[in-house]
Amino acid sequence: MRHGLGEGLRAVALGIAAGIGFALLAGRLVASLLYGVSPGDPVAIAVVALGLLAAAAAAALIPALRAGRVDPVAALRAE
Repeated sequence: MRHGLGEGLRAVALGIAAGIGFALLAGRLVASLLYGVSPGDPVAIAVVALGLLAAAAAAALIPALRAGRVDPVAALRAE
């Protein structure tokens, strides 16, 4: 279960890191579209990143729980 959850969250963490970098670079281009928040606002970026991480953890947890319930020997024999 730990392996499945770790693989899913590792990909999401890389995506969030790349997205934060891109958001900071592209922030000046969309600054006129943002109301009440600056393009580099650390609180807004952290809230969005944590929200995405929580949604990804919930999405990765369901398959990881299912995989954790399967007997490895039975799964290998079925193949």
